[in-house]
Amino acid sequence: MPKKIQMPKNVLVAAAVATAVLLAAGCGGSSDSSSSDTSPTATWADGLCSALNTWKSSLTETVNTVKDGSLSKDSLTTAVDDAKSATETLASDLEGLGKPDTEAGQQAKDSIDQLSTDLKADMTKIEDAVNGASGASGILSAVSVVTSTLVAMGTQVTSTITDIQGLDAKGELKSAFDQSASCQELQGSLQGS
Repeated sequence: MPKKIQMPKNVLVAAAVATAVLLAAGCGGSSDSSSSDTSPTATWADGLCSALNTWKSSLTETVNTVKDGSLSKDSLTTAVDDAKSATETLASDLEGLGKPDTEAGQQAKDSIDQLSTDLKADMTKIEDAVNGASGASGILSAVSVVTSTLVAMGTQVTSTITDIQGLDAKGELKSAFDQSASCQELQGSLQGS
């Protein structure tokens, strides 16, 4: 039977909270629009935030699974596998978004494509740390890599969304985020974290 390590809950909680806070900083805001019409650009933003909502929920479940019990290499590997699956789904969803119908649409698509690539690389870093862990100190070291990489992933998402919102002078992308129900949901769920 593999030796279980009691994981300091504050490490995993801090990672989950930091990721949530970083994501919340980049998405949404209150919508001033009273129109019920949804622009194609708002539909694009809604698809982006919907994918991020799903990813955030999966990562939160993964963190909760790990922090609620004793930590072993097997439980950490399972948690990382779940996070990898969620990240691969997010990357696929991001790649499938195409580009928004704005002057800066191609720049926004390029930013999303880069985010997808970066998130996949981060998951590889997490997997390598977990796969290379042995013994109690190795597992704790792997958890440190997982935690810091999750925080970095949150920073990348926030930075990308902030950059996208500021791409065009007309403010079409920022307005699209403000109109998007999924972006409002993402912001609301993160503020409640």
